[in-house]
Amino acid sequence: HVQLVESGGGSVLAGGSLRLSCAASRYMYDNGCMGWFRQAPGKEREAVAIVYRGADRTWYNDPVKGRATASKDNAKRTVYLQLTNLKPEDTGMYYCAATSEYCDPRRGRDEVFNRNQYDHWGQGTQVTVS
Repeated sequence: HVQLVESGGGSVLAGGSLRLSCAASRYMYDNGCMGWFRQAPGKEREAVAIVYRGADRTWYNDPVKGRATASKDNAKRTVYLQLTNLKPEDTGMYYCAATSEYCDPRRGRDEVFNRNQYDHWGQGTQVTVS
């Protein structure tokens, strides 16, 4: 069973930045997807950024486009999320997720952001922007 462990959350002032990390406990499928979702109180969980582990392909959701940079280090089985110019609406629990099967890099955002294909989830790390 793969465990995903997030770190890097915290309280940040609006306009600030932070970097989240997610490390997988064991081997991850080389051509899978791995990335970040978030959930604010009373709202549905939404995708933030997803990275294709097999090549340079990243998808960003509109609320963070231009402010987020997702990256990966496959040797460390880790993905990162750098968020800048943070806004109060970025507040929420940030979850790392990964697929255990092939993730087609030609897919569009709607398909890649579908939570149902992500088999592994972390416990989440809280981000609070004030």
